[in-house]
Amino acid sequence: MNATQEQLFLELRHTKEEIENSLRNKQKQDWLTAVLHEELLDINTAIQKLENGNFGQCEVSGELLPNELLRIIPTLKSVKDSEHLINYCKKSIY
Repeated sequence: MNATQEQLFLELRHTKEEIENSLRNKQKQDWLTAVLHEELLDINTAIQKLENGNFGQCEVSGELLPNELLRIIPTLKSVKDSEHLINYCKKSIY
C-alpha cells in the first residue's frame, strides 16, 4: 500500500467503526438503517480491496479508476459509477 492508500485505509476503518456504533445504538429500524448497512458493505469491500492489492480497479473492466475520485469516494466500484458523478458536481471532478 502506498501512503495515500494507507490514509484511505485508516479513514475507511474509522468510518466503519462509526457506522457500526450507530447501528448498534439505533432504537428502531428506519430508512437510514438500510442506507447504513449498504454503506458498511461498500466500506468492507473497499477495505478488502486494499488488503488484497486490487484497490482502485474497475470491477467491470479492470482498468484503473482516477485517483482524484478515489480520494473523494474510496468506495467507488466502476468507471461507469464515476461517469454518473459528473451529473452531481458543479465543478469538474477531474
